Amino acid sequence: MRKISLLLAFIFGTLGLVGGSVATRKPQTASAQPSAPANHQKKDHRWISGVWQPPAGLKQIPIWPQGAPDMEGVPRRSERIEIAQTPDALEGRTSEAAWDVTSPTMTIFPPKGGNTGAAIIVFPGGGFKAVVVTKQGTEICGWIASKGITCILSKYRVPKSNHHWDSECKCAVTPKVLRALQDAQRTIRLVRAKAKELAIDPKRIGVMGFSAGGYLVAQTSNIFQPVYKPIDAIDNISSRPDFAIAFYPGHLCRSDATLDPGIRVTKNTPPTFLLQAWDDPVDDICNSTLYARALDGAGVPTEVHLFAKGGHAFGLRKSEHPVVAAWPPLVENWLAEIGAIER
Repeated sequence: MRKISLLLAFIFGTLGLVGGSVATRKPQTASAQPSAPANHQKKDHRWISGVWQPPAGLKQIPIWPQGAPDMEGVPRRSERIEIAQTPDALEGRTSEAAWDVTSPTMTIFPPKGGNTGAAIIVFPGGGFKAVVVTKQGTEICGWIASKGITCILSKYRVPKSNHHWDSECKCAVTPKVLRALQDAQRTIRLVRAKAKELAIDPKRIGVMGFSAGGYLVAQTSNIFQPVYKPIDAIDNISSRPDFAIAFYPGHLCRSDATLDPGIRVTKNTPPTFLLQAWDDPVDDICNSTLYARALDGAGVPTEVHLFAKGGHAFGLRKSEHPVVAAWPPLVENWLAEIGAIER
C-alpha cells in the first residue's frame, strides 16, 4: 500500500465565498453554502439578470449541442449574476457568482508563454447553489495559464444539481439526476475530443475543484460511465481525468462519518492532490481524511496537505494567512512529480 504524503502545516488561512458562507463544524453531509437574499440586497452586493460573461477576449462554449439533458421539470429561471465589491480581487474590484445556470458552458484560457501540453478543467465551488466564477474560477485559471497549462473553466448547472443541503427541509438531499456531474463528465470528454485543436495531450488532462467543485473532482475520478444518455460520438470518449486536485472538498463525509457510498475508489482512480485547512468551518476536515484513506487503501498515488488553520475558500488573493502563498508551488511541484508538466 502506498504511503500518503501528509503535511501538517501550522499556518493561517482565510474565509470567503462570494455570497457568504454559513459555518458548521459537524461531519456533515453537504456544504453549507450561500443563499440568495430575499427582498434584501447588501450594500456591497448587487444582482443583474443575464448570462455570466468571461474576461475580454475569451469565449464560453456550450457543452451540449442541443441543450442540456434531463431538464424536464426543472424551473427555467433566467441566469443571474451576483456581483460583490471585493477590493482584494486579483483583477478589478469585484467578484462574480453565477446563479440559476441551466445552459452549462466551458471557457478556455490558453496557456501563456510556452505550452506544456497539459490541461486542467476547473470546477468552482458554490454548494451546488451557485458557481463562484471569479475567486474560484477566472483567478485560478489565470494562474494555471501562467504556468503554460491550458485552463478550462466549467460553469455547470445549479441549483440542486448534485448532493446539497436543502434549507427548506434542513436536510441533505441527493437528487435523482446529478446534472452537475453530467456537465462535468461531458466537459472532460469534450476537452479530450478537442485535444488537437487546443494543442494539448489527451493523456494529460486533469481536474481541479474547490469545495462543491472538489466533490465533482472526486466523482469524475471514480465514476467513469456516463450518468446521462449518450448523445453523440464524444460520449464514447473517456471522462476519466489523468490527475485530480481537490481543495477543501465537501459532500464526501456523510452524517455517520463515513465516505459517500457513491465514491468507490479503485486502482483506476487517477493520482490525486488534496489540500484543506483543519479549521474549515464549512466543509469538515473528514471530507479530505476519509477520501485520503480510501485512496491510500486502493494504492492510488496521493499527496495530502492539511493546514492547521486557513478556514474555507482561500484562493490566490493577498492574505495574512500563509496558506495562500504555500499552495501554488505545492501544486506545481506535484504536477512535475507525476509527469503532468516538466520541471
